[in-house]
Amino acid sequence: MNETIARRLTGLAGIAAAAGFIVEVPLYFLYSGPPPDSNVLSRLLIGIVALAALILFVTGFRELVKQVDPACEWIGTAAFATGLVYATITLVSSGLEAGAVIAADHPIDPTITVSGTYILYGSTGRLLLALFLTAAGHAVIRTNLLPRWTGRCAQVLAAANLAFVPSLFFGNTPDHFYAANGWGSTALMGALLSYWLLAVGICTYRTATRPTPTTQPALQR
Repeated sequence: MNETIARRLTGLAGIAAAAGFIVEVPLYFLYSGPPPDSNVLSRLLIGIVALAALILFVTGFRELVKQVDPACEWIGTAAFATGLVYATITLVSSGLEAGAVIAADHPIDPTITVSGTYILYGSTGRLLLALFLTAAGHAVIRTNLLPRWTGRCAQVLAAANLAFVPSLFFGNTPDHFYAANGWGSTALMGALLSYWLLAVGICTYRTATRPTPTTQPALQR
């Protein structure tokens, strides 16, 4: 696949993933008590679709890094691997929540009731996202694949995610900012990721017809 097509597909995947996450996050805050099943299943379905788009994005990102600078392929592979594992464990968490909601004979709040997801959404997800964002940011800066500010933002977000890894020691009350399943360690970090993905997706798509700095000399010759 040539670089132009790869950039367009990767950019569209990033935009689609970001759009899904941006729509999903507010649905968690519509009800003060246990939400109706329709709310929970709708937000989980949107999240599942967004995660599928994220898998396509990290796959395309790895290929772009390889094409732009083969010496940095290992960095792109690290971003791909950690992004894929993050998507996988989040899909597992979504499945656990959906199963509990479908099986229950009354409305439940799966963010509290399904205790098996606390660490998957929380500390585990934060650590994997920190690794993914560190690798992605480093790849962008090393290869000039995208504007450098996208790489710097990724590094800042990586540090923020890393700061939430110890949240597993702080209970399971979603209203608490730093709880294992708190709005800071889950919703806030998810929202920041979605807007970074949106920016990166747009930048990737818009640069589809522009040569990267590393490829300009060869084109000029």
